[in-house]
Amino acid sequence: MLKHFYRFFLAFFLILVLFYGYCFAENNDGFGSASKIESQYFAIFYSPQLDPEELARELDIHPLDKIISGGSYSSDLGGMVDTLFSQVCDILDMRLYSFRGNIKICRDDAQVSEIYRNLFDKPLNNHSFYVYDTNTVYISNDHFKKEILGHEIGHAVISHYFVVLPSVKIQEVLAVFVEYQLRKLYK
Repeated sequence: MLKHFYRFFLAFFLILVLFYGYCFAENNDGFGSASKIESQYFAIFYSPQLDPEELARELDIHPLDKIISGGSYSSDLGGMVDTLFSQVCDILDMRLYSFRGNIKICRDDAQVSEIYRNLFDKPLNNHSFYVYDTNTVYISNDHFKKEILGHEIGHAVISHYFVVLPSVKIQEVLAVFVEYQLRKLYK
């Protein structure tokens, strides 16, 4: 009887350690401390030295964009990101109704590069990226624009829309198409 108790305790302990390790590993990207905003589609994390109102202004989403996307206008960061998400879904003609993702806004390009190196052990050739495994967009404050964020959100939408993911090249073509359409809208 005591032998079974020890086996049970050992199994329980191992499961607890593995579960704790899994939970900890999900946040082990090197992002550090952050403030958080919840929106309908995203948990938005941003470095403490960044101002969410300034970030919202950087996105430059107009009230008409939200109305066209089928909702009421909200000038806060969460509302602007949700509007951008709706625009990306419209551009790709891929509707996702129960989507939930993360956006991590880094203080600068150096922090984005450091996080990429922590996650993939290789250098980043860009200022933003999307990680499918954690459903997280990483973007630099220096490049926090609707076209660039829309490109990365496009990757998230594509990753959740298809049962079998298209090739990386096809995903990139679609994400660049989103970026192009967002740039074209405001010229």
